Amino acid sequence: MSDTYFSPRGDKAELEEGSGFSPKFDAAGLITVVTTDAETGDILMVAYMNEEALSKTIETGEAWYWSRSRGELWHKGDTSGQIQTVVEMLTDCDQDTLQLKVNVGGDGGCCHVGYRSCFYRRVPLKGAAGKPLALEPTGAEKL
Repeated sequence: MSDTYFSPRGDKAELEEGSGFSPKFDAAGLITVVTTDAETGDILMVAYMNEEALSKTIETGEAWYWSRSRGELWHKGDTSGQIQTVVEMLTDCDQDTLQLKVNVGGDGGCCHVGYRSCFYRRVPLKGAAGKPLALEPTGAEKL
């Protein structure tokens, strides 16, 4: 891990209540990131960072991710103009998930399908036993 930003992973008490930032990357070298709108709190997307993406995010104040499908570093908004400026970064209790609170540039979209948020369909909580559930639109419009 980077000597600059990350502390070694210590004992449980240090991880959960200490001041050292010790992100836990999974076996693939990734950490889950939940990205939300800094003003509204709306969930915009869930993505992943590797150590380099997390370091670049800290250095630049803009969101960088690791694209699992393309196998490469990804500066969100680099081609679309939907740059995510980080307002605040939080980690969960065991430091294996991050939350980014961001302001989004361009048209404000975050989803590659054209919606503001990647969460534009609802999963019904009730259904007929043995039958596949049908996703329901939330009413979100494409930008």
